[in-house]
Amino acid sequence: MADFAPKSAIKSAVRKIAAPLADVDAFNTLVQSVITNNPFGCVSYMNSGANHPPVEKSKENYTAKFVYQDEDAKKIGSGSESYNTVAGYKAGIAAVLANSANVTAHGGTPAHDSDGDTFSATLKCHAANNEIFLVTFGREQVSISSYEDDAILTVVETWADGVTALA
Repeated sequence: MADFAPKSAIKSAVRKIAAPLADVDAFNTLVQSVITNNPFGCVSYMNSGANHPPVEKSKENYTAKFVYQDEDAKKIGSGSESYNTVAGYKAGIAAVLANSANVTAHGGTPAHDSDGDTFSATLKCHAANNEIFLVTFGREQVSISSYEDDAILTVVETWADGVTALA
């Protein structure tokens, strides 16, 4: 019987953040700074006849958490809503808080539990050595995946060491 033969050494790594990113604006600022400033030295490339920027967002998700309270501030319900853009997340929070039918159904007043919110954005990066790797930002961690060259991890780690929010 034939054995599987590895074709590559795809790697991944995770960096836990000491304190969760404060809010969606801090999160979005961090992600957009990587896209705009390209701190990893990535390069644009062609794929299937389409030109791709050096760093591009490939996936994102923003989940808002809610609690419903009675007149004594006792929790009587909860809920969450997920959105695929920051704008949708912000508009969705306002919509949930203003939804009188939902308030009636829960029998209580909604409050946005922002400490429970989660955020995620994955950036696809094209390294100068022609590797495509992913950097995924979460509210509590940053991960890098699908890389082979350890120099890519070194570049991302060096950048993260200089970012106060990622200490």
